[in-house]
Amino acid sequence: FLCVLGTVSCTLFLAVNGLYSASDDVIELTPTNFNKEVIQSESLWLVEFYAPWCGHCQRLTPEWKKAATALKGVVKVGAVDADKHQSLGGQYGVRGFPTIKIFGANKNKAEDYQGGRTSDAIVDAALSALRSLVKDRLSGRSSGYSSGKQSRESGGADKKDVIELTDDNFDKNVISSDDVWMVEFYAPWCGHCKNLEPEWAAAATEVKEQTKGKVKLAAVDATVNQMLANRYGIRGFPTIKIFQKGEDPVDYDGGRTRSDIVARALDLFSDNAPPPELLEIINEDVLKSTCDAHQLCIISVLPHILDTGASGRNSYLDVMLKMAEKYKKKMWGWLWTEAGAQSDLESSLGIGGFGYPAMAAVNARKMKFALLKGSFSEQGINEFLRELSVGRGSTAPVGGGAFPKIHAVEPWDGKDGELPVEDDIDLSDVDLDDWDKDEL
Repeated sequence: FLCVLGTVSCTLFLAVNGLYSASDDVIELTPTNFNKEVIQSESLWLVEFYAPWCGHCQRLTPEWKKAATALKGVVKVGAVDADKHQSLGGQYGVRGFPTIKIFGANKNKAEDYQGGRTSDAIVDAALSALRSLVKDRLSGRSSGYSSGKQSRESGGADKKDVIELTDDNFDKNVISSDDVWMVEFYAPWCGHCKNLEPEWAAAATEVKEQTKGKVKLAAVDATVNQMLANRYGIRGFPTIKIFQKGEDPVDYDGGRTRSDIVARALDLFSDNAPPPELLEIINEDVLKSTCDAHQLCIISVLPHILDTGASGRNSYLDVMLKMAEKYKKKMWGWLWTEAGAQSDLESSLGIGGFGYPAMAAVNARKMKFALLKGSFSEQGINEFLRELSVGRGSTAPVGGGAFPKIHAVEPWDGKDGELPVEDDIDLSDVDLDDWDKDEL
């Protein structure tokens, strides 16, 4: 039985104050303490949402108190005056009183309690839920969000990379930006928004790292920033829109998981990002900074300039640039050197002085590499990189377990090579006539 919100059917039991006091074992919950007490708690919680004027709530009160006393130290029992704190009730879809919710391992997905209104029934349900929670923990199935630190009220570090936007700062941050923005319009009371929030927060951190901040995830409280909500025709929550400079915003209609959001963000990034730089290894800093900053660095050893000339070398570099463009979403580093210029590096990668051009993909964190076995062509390199991108292909440890000494060399000037100039031999002091006679 429920007292329905907005009716007068329960007003015979008028009460001015809440139904519980500090002397009870029932914990009074409010918007101020709810997140800290319930959402961030490792404990199982039973929470009653009530209205003081509701007769059904008044009849439940002594049973709720008895259950709280019986469960003290085992399960937390709380109560929310949802008539006084309507935003908190609305956040959990409370439409009538009393509504009882069970907050278990995943605090972002509370379950409705449908059992009896006696203390015995309440205690039995609590112990049953507790048993399920403990068994889930034992089997390793506890929720990834049980700490609840993702919720917006917490202000926790987990959402540190979600940028909060308002009517005042939106245009300056988004419209004037060269970056891509994915903006969530939410309402604090919206259950779907609460479910999305931990995914959005986790995606924001990953996207920031993967795109070097070029794609940003943001959030707008549409109930507060109504000018923005009206401007973009927000009619439901959450609504996610994508903003790119010089284009009209478009709706994001993909999945709501972290991986779905990250995948779309990387697509947006790769569509807008220039291809990665292709750098010549002219000193140790170029190699280390590139390989340390990327999951993989693709190193090519090209034939000596005297063997290919400028046009031949440029054709190899063009192939690398095309592959860098094709795989730019992977955020790999791209390097090249001339055969013989970094002989120690060649040896450590098993290239060893022959078979140019050659290519190796190096994981600098693990100090492992894979070698291109096929042809140094778009097709051959594409097959090699495609295998790497799905985690296939044989690898070997970098010789010596670390990058060898890198020699500082002059960068290629873009020209054909020149044979070294031989020293002129001065024959002015040689009497050729005498030399010929002696020989004869």
